[in-house]
Amino acid sequence: MSLTVDKDILIAQIDDLLQRGKRVHFSPKGESMRPFIEGGKDTVVLVKTTTFQVGDIVLAKVSTTPTPLYVLHRIIAIKDNKFTLMGDGNLKGTEFVDQANVYGKVVQILTPTGKHKCVNRAFLWRNLHFCRRFLLKCYRKIIIPILYE
Repeated sequence: MSLTVDKDILIAQIDDLLQRGKRVHFSPKGESMRPFIEGGKDTVVLVKTTTFQVGDIVLAKVSTTPTPLYVLHRIIAIKDNKFTLMGDGNLKGTEFVDQANVYGKVVQILTPTGKHKCVNRAFLWRNLHFCRRFLLKCYRKIIIPILYE
């Protein structure tokens, strides 16, 4: 059974649970974290933390106007308490966020069959900008049908 909840209500509940020290499981939507997180299929596990490093996947609020925008993206740079985020499946485009607007960090990624995916496998991926478009196309056309259909 699947349940769709308004994102503002969902984020408020996630934040409340994380503030109380709970681990939160949810299934994100979208394709911006391909190939590491398959939106609508995989489940991520979030925890609250105050320590972050480049390569961590975080849930963050990146804008408030006109409506809040929340992303589950990877930290690609840190300067002071400001993070630069980018989705693994994005070929360009970054978001900038203060650490205060980060809700939690992904510590596990689970497939629909319950298998664990490696959370920090993206070092090489981040450095393959020159061929990511080709690799993402292959992933979409070949790998997804094998794994998820």
